[in-house]
Amino acid sequence: MMVIDGKSTAENLRQSIADSVRVLIEQYDLQPGLAVILVGEDPASQVYVRNKVRQTLEVGMKSMEYRMPPDISQAELLARIDQLNNDPAVNGILVQLPLPAHIDENAVIETIAPEKDVDGFHTINSGRLMNGQTAALVPCTPQGCIILAKQHLGDDLSGKHAVVIGRSNIVGKPVALLLLQENCTVTLAHSRTENLGSLCSDADIIVAAVGRPQMIKGDWIKPGATVIDVGINRIDTAAGKTQLVGDVDYAEAQEVAGAITPVPGGVGPMTIACLLQNTLTASCSQRGIAIP
Repeated sequence: MMVIDGKSTAENLRQSIADSVRVLIEQYDLQPGLAVILVGEDPASQVYVRNKVRQTLEVGMKSMEYRMPPDISQAELLARIDQLNNDPAVNGILVQLPLPAHIDENAVIETIAPEKDVDGFHTINSGRLMNGQTAALVPCTPQGCIILAKQHLGDDLSGKHAVVIGRSNIVGKPVALLLLQENCTVTLAHSRTENLGSLCSDADIIVAAVGRPQMIKGDWIKPGATVIDVGINRIDTAAGKTQLVGDVDYAEAQEVAGAITPVPGGVGPMTIACLLQNTLTASCSQRGIAIP
């Protein structure tokens, strides 16, 4: 059984991005710039933003961080995004979610210019992905899922039966579309799907993104299948501590699967690496040049 190492894969992708950034700076005087907006003081969001800023700088990009008070009005936040939309030094814009309850997340996402929407959440980018257009900026976690699946199965996923468990706009739906683009036969399931275990047992690839700890059991998995676990759940242990686990029961699954991503250390590290890849893609697209 192969453990799919997201950390090393993300490190290799970041190195490739850094090489491309160096060429852009030297040959085109273009240093990609990523603006990150953090509203409020959510501890988890602060950690995510700190990691994004650090990794942005490590690959040679410019990082612009905007911290907003939790009581900022929606109008003020949208005005700041509009400023960034019109700033040529900013190639990518990311607003860290979740936002305070008084702010409409959809309104915020739709205000970001589609060509700078490096999270890939804007309706225009979602539509482009749906239509299979190469101009789409694709959500980061689904991109990482495809890369990790190919780590074990190779670049050609044609004909594989993939079961995606979870139907969110952030992971489930876009990863299903990406798998379709890879010529997989895709079943999009969710927590209310009947006979889910039986459905999974026919899958060559399982992408678990349902948000329920250890929901996918070992006897759901076809021997030799590739399991991509997107879930990050904190549970209490018998020792009175907490533990991070995925949506897959790892101990059971590793006895059956051909390959599996661990939690942590699987899909998670790929998300920021793919964010940087989107920023690189957006930067080149805005200048009309090929990615080095």
